Amino acid sequence: MLATSSIGLSRLLEAAAPTVSLALDPLNVDALIDDITGELNGTGNGSDLSVLAARARSALRFNVADARLYSLLGEIRYRQGEQGEAFEFFDQARKLSKTEIHALQRSIDRSIEVGDLSKAVGEIDTLLRRWPDRFPVIAAGMPAILSNPDGYQAILAAIRIEAPWRANLFSALGQDPRGLSAANQLLLDLAGSSSPPTSKELSAVINGYIRQKDYEPAYRLFLFSLSDQQRTPGGYIFNSSFEPVLSGKPFDWQVHDRSGLEITFAGSRDISESDSGATVRFLNTPVKNAALQQYIELPPGSYRISLIASARNLKLPKQLFWSIKCVDPAREIARFNIPEGTFNRQDLSLDFTIGPSVCPMQLLRLETAAIAESWRFRYVGTLVMHKLSIERVSS
Repeated sequence: MLATSSIGLSRLLEAAAPTVSLALDPLNVDALIDDITGELNGTGNGSDLSVLAARARSALRFNVADARLYSLLGEIRYRQGEQGEAFEFFDQARKLSKTEIHALQRSIDRSIEVGDLSKAVGEIDTLLRRWPDRFPVIAAGMPAILSNPDGYQAILAAIRIEAPWRANLFSALGQDPRGLSAANQLLLDLAGSSSPPTSKELSAVINGYIRQKDYEPAYRLFLFSLSDQQRTPGGYIFNSSFEPVLSGKPFDWQVHDRSGLEITFAGSRDISESDSGATVRFLNTPVKNAALQQYIELPPGSYRISLIASARNLKLPKQLFWSIKCVDPAREIARFNIPEGTFNRQDLSLDFTIGPSVCPMQLLRLETAAIAESWRFRYVGTLVMHKLSIERVSS
């Protein structure tokens, strides 16, 4: 009875206190592995490594099929400078368990070192399918792998068959300036395949370019992602009639949650033409900050922004307007005010100019002039924007 209690208590303590756990049950291999791993993480002493190796070899007599023990022995020999023998242990560990994490990670490192990137990517795929939380460790090396033709083709082949780490890959590459070019090419190569780029993957790379202030490839990638139907002329604004299909891409409409108003999109196929477009319903409260925006790209020249809009009992105490702002350097180029009152399909327009100074990308935003959310300035009524467009005009 006492032995059974000791074994049970040993199991309970094996992760939190492996040394105590081993004292209660010297044959508890999980506690032994945790204890040796802890020692390896804190030692650089050769004699200590020999002692750890002896303990692991002793445990093998009772656990000959435990891949983790072979992996530990491999790590110990690796740290002792015996890489040939170390990888014999790592290979044995992987024969027993293809997903033994430490042996797999060392094998990936070796494959990269010897330039066998196709094998490395296959091992990475195995690792990430079993241990998806290890992706951040792998992510830092992805740009280097992709810079090699063999590595690139191996990764492309993996994500073409929907590797489960594909979304994480594009997210990581979008955050790393070294990976943007390769990510862009991967998206191009996936187009037309059985697993084309998703909106989320495209957005990750487009946003990465924007963060780097590399606006031209960001816009080109957005245009590339559009279908023939989506390229229907609408001036310089994408989805100028506010069809209710939002991709999440930065050059598409971004709708932000804001207190005090509701924004809905409705196409003319869904409802009557008089109510189609973007409906902004104000809730008789203060409204601050932008609610709707889209990045646009206007070269230097003269333009006209035009809006067809209807309104019911619209009261705008601190103005409601479309602003066109240069993204870098940040400055307002034009402000297009929306009138108060009640009106039906009124044509509104404003002429403005993009000067010759550098302004490679602009931000179009619907916002209010409110600085603070004062209840003295409550927005009331409904605005329906049927179509918003920007077109070039003769100067």
